[in-house]
Amino acid sequence: MSRPRRPAALPLLDGVSASCAVVHGGPWPSALDFLTARLPVLHRDEWAERFARGEVLDAQGAALAASAPCREGQRLFYYRRLEAEPAAPEAPRVLHQDDTLVVVDKPHFMPVTPGGRFIQRSLLVQLKRMLGLLDLAPLHRIDRETAGLVMLAVRPDVRAAYQALFRDRRIDKLYEAVAPDVPALATPRTHASRLQEDAQRFFLSCEVPGEPNSCSHVQRVAPVGSAGHALYQLRPITGQRHQLRLHMLALSAPILGDTFYPTVLHGPHSEADDLMRPLQLLARELAFEDPLTGQRRVFRSQRQLAGAVGAWPAAAP
Repeated sequence: MSRPRRPAALPLLDGVSASCAVVHGGPWPSALDFLTARLPVLHRDEWAERFARGEVLDAQGAALAASAPCREGQRLFYYRRLEAEPAAPEAPRVLHQDDTLVVVDKPHFMPVTPGGRFIQRSLLVQLKRMLGLLDLAPLHRIDRETAGLVMLAVRPDVRAAYQALFRDRRIDKLYEAVAPDVPALATPRTHASRLQEDAQRFFLSCEVPGEPNSCSHVQRVAPVGSAGHALYQLRPITGQRHQLRLHMLALSAPILGDTFYPTVLHGPHSEADDLMRPLQLLARELAFEDPLTGQRRVFRSQRQLAGAVGAWPAAAP
């Protein structure tokens, strides 16, 4: 089923686009009754407060009363918000903006899209608020823990052309990682394996036997610091979840600061982020032929991994 299209009349609310709930399974005495049953994550009193603030809208962008009747198939629009949200350690850096693309240098610990305990702190909401671009949409994702380049489409009419670059593997992606220096690991090399979601923990993936569905090129660049670490360049050919993290683990060089692999230190919704020891993985470069202009475009992160400059903190005693 396709997602209902958001009417153009609906504004951003503090950078957040309106979400949609489609009425079904009634009859419902009122819009308040439907939303309370459909989205019980909020108490009825909280929904009533949102109606009172004018934050529940119809398809024309008009505020609805809590007592408004609703019919099967009607679309109700509301705005997601969290009363308490962790503060962002830093703001994203906009490296490029034109009438089709925005390219951003994302910090560690910032999710690309709203979810879980991050809404205002998500990259997309911050950029919509900063730039005032209602239709801004990410063209790809990188993990919340990973820093570096994220590319977003400014307008819906150009989105498909740029998304095809990622789908058809017509974009060169270069990552940098700091991990243990493994003398026996000969590089450059290609690592291919089959990855699938972990059966027990939804937020993890794992390598399993079978036809490979993931492939990465790995190149050791140089040793760094005095703790037996090295800088690696990683080029993912495919885009499976946690692919680079798992491939480095399989090569006996787990990326520094990884709280999932090889050992889960905390889950994805924990507030135990150690800001001093972020995952040492950086989306360094994106390069491609622009599908609209034919121009060669290269974007490069301005960030530096702490481990790459010998600033990785020593393990706690």
